[in-house]
Amino acid sequence: MSRLRELADLEPLAGRVVLVRVDYNVPLNPDGTVADDSRVRESCETIQALRGAGARVVLLSHFGRPKGVRRAEMSLRPVLPVLSKLLGEEVVFGADCVGDPAFAAIAAGAGVTLLENLRFHAGEERDDPDFARALAALGDSYVNDAFSVSHRAHASVHALAGLLPAAAGVALQREVNALEQVLGAPERPLAALVGGAKISTKIPVIENLLAKVDHLLIGGAMANTFLKAEGRPVGRSLVEDEHLETARRILAAAARKGIGIHLPSEVVVAPALDAGDEARTKSVEAVAEDDMILDFAPATVDAFLAVLAKAKSFVWNGPLGAFEHPPFDRGTVAFAKGVAGLTAEHGLLSVAGGGDTLAALNHAGVRGQLTHVSTAGGAFLEWLEGHTLPGIAVLLTDS
Repeated sequence: MSRLRELADLEPLAGRVVLVRVDYNVPLNPDGTVADDSRVRESCETIQALRGAGARVVLLSHFGRPKGVRRAEMSLRPVLPVLSKLLGEEVVFGADCVGDPAFAAIAAGAGVTLLENLRFHAGEERDDPDFARALAALGDSYVNDAFSVSHRAHASVHALAGLLPAAAGVALQREVNALEQVLGAPERPLAALVGGAKISTKIPVIENLLAKVDHLLIGGAMANTFLKAEGRPVGRSLVEDEHLETARRILAAAARKGIGIHLPSEVVVAPALDAGDEARTKSVEAVAEDDMILDFAPATVDAFLAVLAKAKSFVWNGPLGAFEHPPFDRGTVAFAKGVAGLTAEHGLLSVAGGGDTLAALNHAGVRGQLTHVSTAGGAFLEWLEGHTLPGIAVLLTDS
């Protein structure tokens, strides 16, 4: 059975230069400072483990989408003071990620070196073997600690891992273990909530989950398409009419498999997204022609949490309502707090991921109260779709 190669597989590390792929594609404040250092913090455990083993660490990351062109506003330099402070040591910055500037920075650094944006070179996103060889020349071993880019067959994620002794970092290992635990061999019953605005963006996720889950909760505006497919009134709510038949097919497949599909029974409606003061709670059957469904009401949240109260494992991707626009955040916040409570009090294995879900958990103040929260967006979604990620596959071993 295959397993991810770990840091221990690279030992001995003393005196070696280890290239570590991290994801420092972080948001910046208007003054150019780092606005959220979560991803930088997550990388520190691997960096410190390597330093503790006597290795010198060279960090590789992208920032933004410069498309192979050097752009000053997409430099990784703003990360440097944050990283130095978190590690408690001076981190040397390299003006480029390959060639003489990279070699010079590594030679000048006693412990940790951060090299400039990989995507300043077009070869990165092309998975160019020549660019990968230029990276490989900088070090002795390679570690991927960036699950969030592991769905990309880019040079620093894929080709480079085949050129040096390679392993997964601590954060990457933790991420994969959590996803395997909830989707590979979960303790049952297994429930999943899939939300979002459009069913079209989540069809592969739903189809893959139908082969794995015992209960599927449908959240977000995509629930409107399922409701209309069942002949329920949805008023002026966002609906993908072209996918009504898709929704019916999913509902029929779930029925054949004996999977419980859970849709809202009570919703919050308003004439428009900016008409929060006119929000009303209604049963689904009472939705009027001029209503827009913008959130799930307490009865629906309670029903969803009742499903989870009987579950052992839960995976979550997508909010319940338009949580970015209060008061239509109440359903998502109540649900998030309920999941956190079930995790703490009943041992629910709860794994959540995706950009909107992460934002919703932060908004509800419970991000740290679930079993595992992924900071990855596309990679998390592709894992839910059942894809093998290029950056993960290259680190697997049968030994």
